[in-house]
Amino acid sequence: MFSKACEYGIRAGIFIANQSKENKRVSLKDIAAYIDSPVAFTAKILQQMVRNKVIDSVKGPHGGFEINKDKLSHLSLSDIVNAIDGKDIYSRCVLGLDACSEMQPCPVHGNFKIIRTEIKLLLDNTKIVGLSEDLARGKTFLKI
Repeated sequence: MFSKACEYGIRAGIFIANQSKENKRVSLKDIAAYIDSPVAFTAKILQQMVRNKVIDSVKGPHGGFEINKDKLSHLSLSDIVNAIDGKDIYSRCVLGLDACSEMQPCPVHGNFKIIRTEIKLLLDNTKIVGLSEDLARGKTFLKI
């Protein structure tokens, strides 16, 4: 459903949120290692997240990536997905057809429209801070 970049972006966002709650910034190398992603690929993903104001980047010897406290409580999965994959996932054809619409639906258009609406609600209502709390408690894992 999501691109590989988006999957890694979600993992990175949860990890950065977890560290930000402890007032820690995280280095590119630490993020890449934790989410099991190549450093160069992770750098591009984080750059996109910074550009879209999902996370913050601080330069210098004590720099790294973080999510400020004000943003942390409001940041949702949809913020990360929109920053990396865009909002097209809520409208593009599940079969990849260019002309799929209400007027010219593909064979699964009607059924998938319902699922797409549910996915949007899930992404909008799932806060990154909640996911990071589950991670900190050991209820969820980013590495298996």
